[in-house]
Amino acid sequence: MKNSNSHSFRRPSMRQLAGREIERSPARQPFRIRTGTVRDAPAIFALVRWLARYEGLKREVKATLPDLRRHGFRRRPYFHTLICWRGREPVGFALYFFAYSTFLARPTLYIEDLFVLSRCRRQGAGKALLTALARVAARKKCGRMEWVVLRGNTPAIRFYERLGATLRTEWILTRLTGAPLRRLAGSSRPGRAAVGDGNASRRSSPTAAR
Repeated sequence: MKNSNSHSFRRPSMRQLAGREIERSPARQPFRIRTGTVRDAPAIFALVRWLARYEGLKREVKATLPDLRRHGFRRRPYFHTLICWRGREPVGFALYFFAYSTFLARPTLYIEDLFVLSRCRRQGAGKALLTALARVAARKKCGRMEWVVLRGNTPAIRFYERLGATLRTEWILTRLTGAPLRRLAGSSRPGRAAVGDGNASRRSSPTAAR
């Protein structure tokens, strides 16, 4: 998916990308998917902001461009990216990482973000990104590929179902963040088993979350 000629043109500035929807490219040009690099961080950050705006969650974005550069493009990155280009413009992206299924004893490719600009939807960009992700999952011998979708996003749900995806409605996304997370992290007392204590693991019986 890497393209040796992908950096031969001048990248749009951060101000150009974040201030408005990424400039229009000729509609007849084919989509091109490639792995994101550190030089693509401004484009990725802009697309993250567009995703938040689309979902009405713009105020929840605390990420910064240095955060993405630091976390995604170091020796052991927290995440990986694929970017969908039309001509010289980034029009969509996928951000993913690897989890693990104890039931399958195989890695899981988990898609944190999948987004295509509104003017490029229903033209094959989303399917191109998912196809590229499926190829990554196959290459890494993953047992499955997973992501979440907003319950009210009917067009996306229908699109995923046409691809053969199943909606696991019996599972509830559970999240700790902010003050509750900090409170739990600081709740240990002297004498209690610390994380990594094998005896503590045998005593506990956590709810399965696979």
